[in-house]
Amino acid sequence: MENTDHPLLHWIPNKLIEKEGEVYFEWIYLGDKRYLDPFFEETLVKCVSHPNNSKRFKVVSTATNLIDWADQLVAAELKAFVFHVSRCGSTMLAQSLAVSPQNIVVSEAPILDAILRSELFDPAQKRILIKAVIALLGQKRFPEEKNLVVKLDSWHIFEADELRSLFPELPFVLLYRNPTEVLKSHSKLKGMHMVPNLLPPKIFGITTKEMEEISFQQYSAVVLEKYYQAYFDFHETDQNVLVYNYKDGMRDILEKVIDMINGDYYIEEIDQMYERFKKHSKNEGNTFKGDSFLSENLAMDLTSVNHLYEKLESKLSGQLTDRN
Repeated sequence: MENTDHPLLHWIPNKLIEKEGEVYFEWIYLGDKRYLDPFFEETLVKCVSHPNNSKRFKVVSTATNLIDWADQLVAAELKAFVFHVSRCGSTMLAQSLAVSPQNIVVSEAPILDAILRSELFDPAQKRILIKAVIALLGQKRFPEEKNLVVKLDSWHIFEADELRSLFPELPFVLLYRNPTEVLKSHSKLKGMHMVPNLLPPKIFGITTKEMEEISFQQYSAVVLEKYYQAYFDFHETDQNVLVYNYKDGMRDILEKVIDMINGDYYIEEIDQMYERFKKHSKNEGNTFKGDSFLSENLAMDLTSVNHLYEKLESKLSGQLTDRN
């Protein structure tokens, strides 16, 4: 394998550090761990106890080091970015794809989010760093690995134009779902982006004035409105985007993504990917029995978000009709 003798094999950048006006990257050793957990951070936690990561001193580099080293390792071919509105099947899609040893699936890597949201780099340096970090995360660590799929955080849809300029030919997969179902899922356990001020509201394009007028409960609906509008706007201008609704069924979505990846999968691998659907996306030890939502109404006004959802649905349905 191409990277076998390289000293950085199995090492990846995992943390952004600012100290005394300088920016550094902390690295972590993965050993034999593949990215099989529902979220990338879970894999990193499992690696902390490795002897290479338990030493008194951490492995740290400059941004320039990182960029130079990324060119020295062979990476799997980047096949797609997966965007999502949360609670819409993206984790299940990622988990199913990760079943195949041919696929490297990076699911919401904190280091990518840190760079995308950082104000420590000028635009040109940030662009180079994003490509370098993706290459390092997707380094070929095992002989079977061929394809790299990166699932982004939900709010990265607002970085879609920037990412498109970096990867002009790459398919962007956008997953979404009926807003009532998304919001009822969050009513059980809210994601961090649905809690006011856990992430800066400006990430979503929410103004200070809007924040003053939005209730705690309504905030989740407003965030989702921003997502659907961003989906609509990006799909309006981009020709290499695939948009799938959770209601279409995860098996159908997976089939389309597999076809898009155009990987040389064995029948057994594809069967195992489908088999993964029988387990819970975030806990493989539990059988997936379908979603169960609270019957009572949500304590928020869904008029705007439902309108945007229907607007997106209408647009996509119209385009499918035109093709037929």
